[in-house]
Amino acid sequence: MTQYYYDFDLHVMHPFMLRAFTPFFRPGSLLELGSYQGDFTMRLLHLFSDITCVDMSAEALSVARDRLGSSITFINSPLETADLPRKYENILLVHVLEHIDDPVFILKRIRDEWLADGGRLIVACPNAMAPSRQIAFEMGLLPDVTAVMEGEANHGHRRTYTLNTLEMDIFSAGLKTIHCSGVFFKALANFQWDRLLGTDIISPEYLEGCYRLGMQYPELCSTIFWVCKK
Repeated sequence: MTQYYYDFDLHVMHPFMLRAFTPFFRPGSLLELGSYQGDFTMRLLHLFSDITCVDMSAEALSVARDRLGSSITFINSPLETADLPRKYENILLVHVLEHIDDPVFILKRIRDEWLADGGRLIVACPNAMAPSRQIAFEMGLLPDVTAVMEGEANHGHRRTYTLNTLEMDIFSAGLKTIHCSGVFFKALANFQWDRLLGTDIISPEYLEGCYRLGMQYPELCSTIFWVCKK
């Protein structure tokens, strides 16, 4: 089975995603839906004093609790049945929606039950049109760029979004768009990136260039994201 997280995810994508998201954060509380073991949560601690994490895996939340301590509120529940005590000024749904059987239902729950008036929802998903996937298609490794690969299916992926299909689900849920973009121009697979990151071939300047290029061409990014309001 392919691994869930790569060094590329943790050490390249997480910092750049946070950099892309931060201008849209509002003062107040943060709800992170699908927080897993808290890797991305750790990067949010200096920005928010009121953080709630929801994940369906009790094992993952146990790891997160050991790493992050008692200052975080942890709720073990599937998003479909989660009973949250209040609304939040900021909600993150990062690399989660592609796992959900009924994504529009979850987006509607966020809009109606969890997102505060004036709050912001940031939805981020892997991008089917990233050059790495397009190259895999041309190599015959994928029947279609939106196909769910075996390794992705093993980790619970139900679909692979494009900018257009993600927009359709957000629109169908009755959310209003503030901004949409992408994070990091990506022409290599994650395992290829992990091999290169251990060498002197990839410099910080090169990574910065990929981030800046992705801002110009969101349709070719590793991750696409939308910033929404009620």
